[in-house]
Amino acid sequence: GYLDVKTRPERRNAVKLLMFFDVGGSMDDHIRVVEELFSAARAEFRQLEYFYFHNCLYEGLWKDNRRRHAEVTPTLDVLHKYGSDYKVIFVGDASMSPYEIAYPGGSVEHWNPEPGAVWLNRVLEHWPNAVWINPIREKHWGYTHSIQMIRELFTERMYPLTLSGLERATKELSRKH
Repeated sequence: GYLDVKTRPERRNAVKLLMFFDVGGSMDDHIRVVEELFSAARAEFRQLEYFYFHNCLYEGLWKDNRRRHAEVTPTLDVLHKYGSDYKVIFVGDASMSPYEIAYPGGSVEHWNPEPGAVWLNRVLEHWPNAVWINPIREKHWGYTHSIQMIRELFTERMYPLTLSGLERATKELSRKH
C-alpha cells in the first residue's frame, strides 16, 4: 500500500515580540551568548522585530549594526508602528555612566536632547509588558549604579541571562499588565 502522509505546518509562537539589543563597548564580551538568545527567539517567534542601541535607549535605533550611523530609525517611529500588544525584551548589561540615563547630553556617542530615562519611560508606558535581560551575573548588579537605575525604571523586571532568569522573565511577560 501507499502511505498517506499528512503534514501540518510547524507550530510557532503567536506572541508578538520586540527585542532591543545593546551593542558595542562592554557588551562585546557577551556577543556569543546574546547571539544564541537571538537565534532561539527567531526560531520560536513568528512575529519578532528587533533593533539595536548603544548603552541606553535614545531618539534613534538601528536594524544593522554595520550601518548604525547611516540608517537610523527614529524611536518615535518604532513606538508608533508596533502596538501595545507586543511584549518587549531589552538585552544589555546596563553598564554605563549614570549621566547616560539621567541627563540630556549624557550619551557617549552623540548629543541626546532628552535623557535615556525619558525614552525608557516612554517605551514602558507604551509597552508595559517589558523586561530587561542582563548578561552580567546577578550577584554583581549591586556594584554598578547604572544597573540599579535601569532596574528601578523597569520596576525590578531585570533578569539574568541564565536559564532560570529567562524562565522568570518569560513568566513575567506572560502576566497581564
